[in-house]
Amino acid sequence: MRMRAAFAPLILLSGIVLQPATLLAQAWPQKPIMFVVPFAPGGGTDAFARPLAAQLDTQLGQRVLIENKAGAGGTLGASYAFKQPADGYSFLIGAAHHTIAPSIYPKLDYDIEKDFVPVIMLARPPHVVTVNPGKIEAKTLKDFITYTQSNPTNYGSAGAGTTHHLAGEFFNMMAKTKLNHVPYRGAGPAMQDLLAGHVPVVFDGLGTSAPQIAAGTLRGLAVTAPKRVAALPDVPTSAEAGLPGFEFSTWYGIFARKGTPQEAIDRMTKEVKIAMALPAIKAAWEKNGSDVPDVSGDEYAKLVSADVARWRKVVTGAGIKLEQ
Repeated sequence: MRMRAAFAPLILLSGIVLQPATLLAQAWPQKPIMFVVPFAPGGGTDAFARPLAAQLDTQLGQRVLIENKAGAGGTLGASYAFKQPADGYSFLIGAAHHTIAPSIYPKLDYDIEKDFVPVIMLARPPHVVTVNPGKIEAKTLKDFITYTQSNPTNYGSAGAGTTHHLAGEFFNMMAKTKLNHVPYRGAGPAMQDLLAGHVPVVFDGLGTSAPQIAAGTLRGLAVTAPKRVAALPDVPTSAEAGLPGFEFSTWYGIFARKGTPQEAIDRMTKEVKIAMALPAIKAAWEKNGSDVPDVSGDEYAKLVSADVARWRKVVTGAGIKLEQ
């Protein structure tokens, strides 16, 4: 009896030490979580990150805070996220832009494939050729192409090296136009200048433009998708508008620093899937032109690596190189 009493604390301690991973996962989180959004407020990333963060507040019982760190095509924010502790309380809301950056910026202090773990994709909206009707009279994509072939025209982007930027270069190649690139510190500022008429066109992610196009403030000439999107049923596809092959989409997703506890990654994945299955979130995604993708873990990692290789070929072929 004395021996059993003496070993009782050790038995109790071993039970605590050997508790299963599921119990550890349930213990996370114990404090607020930070989502680093590497673009300015009001952009396409925000359109998906903020509703999700608000829903996760409820599900996780902890605040999920948004910290916007804009600049250099999202690379400044990614660098900031890379410098945060890998403790499960800081995540990067990355975008397709981050698979372009390695080919454009020669001095990045992080590697999106080696230093981050792709957790789960959040959205994948197509882009839309968006113009200010007060600056561009063209009502069709064909008329816009004809106009810009003989009139010097600027286009805004969310920053050098973003999908917005390469969309314009891709458009120049396909339509034989000479649009001039004007980079901004995120899609939000680019949208503000488009609305103000300081820049006449943006090849924008649908999440930012859809509400303005639906309201008639801006005009959508074509979506870069194989079929029309529910958010803008009256806007034709690029193929329908006379430029077949001008198709691509961006994507947004959650990344964790390499070394982040797997329990935190697994729980975040689980909770995001629950959130994105809710009717309110699905409706918000549809309004912003995106489906609800089911891409996470290894599948997401393979997609990221494939996009890095794909964009490297495009950037190399176009001879684009920027200093950070």
